[in-house]
Amino acid sequence: MNEQTTPHSSRSTLLAVEDTEFLLRDEMRSIRFALEYAKAELALRDWGIRSTIIVFGSARVPSPEQAAAAVEAARTETEKRVAEKLLQQSEFYQVAREFGRIASQRGGAFDPKNRWRDNVVATGGGPGIMEAANRGASDVGAPSIGFNITLPHEQIPNGYITPELSFRFHYFAMRKMHLAMRANALAIFPGGFGTMDEMFEVLTLQQTRKAPPAPIVLFGERVLAQNHQL
Repeated sequence: MNEQTTPHSSRSTLLAVEDTEFLLRDEMRSIRFALEYAKAELALRDWGIRSTIIVFGSARVPSPEQAAAAVEAARTETEKRVAEKLLQQSEFYQVAREFGRIASQRGGAFDPKNRWRDNVVATGGGPGIMEAANRGASDVGAPSIGFNITLPHEQIPNGYITPELSFRFHYFAMRKMHLAMRANALAIFPGGFGTMDEMFEVLTLQQTRKAPPAPIVLFGERVLAQNHQL
């Protein structure tokens, strides 16, 4: 028996939890789905998070600092027009940041009652509006959640999420479930297809009574439906 086929070198000797090749088989999808649910669920319970306020919005809205840098760097007329548009969009970033701050201060994120925290700010975990809401919570030292997703062009978690509450999902369905299942309210800022998808998901759940009623607030005069516009 050569070295490659000895019992000790075979993958079959690995514990199931150590064998990533086994865990990534198509037949194990239901187990992976359950693991994605349990990992976030247990961490949120450990933090005593009973309910959330969800903030949706474009990942492309710049911070005022980013917009100011674009204005400073603009040289051509085209660059100036783009920079001015970014500067206008950054107003939504400021509003989302302020919203995250106020919701965290007044909603129950700081003072758990019987160990439970309520109305903790939660976002999709990415940049733009999501970053702004997490940043607002961070400004006042409150915990906040990021439910990130693995994408072809990697979406990196923003730096303002509470590290222990920064989650990454492979399955959109499980990410949506965690976003919706504790939501006491939704704050929706201008965004693209992702924002529309999340908003209508929750509206459908409420219409079909799969989820309890919760206030949904739309910021701005219109919600953009094209990703390339923000």
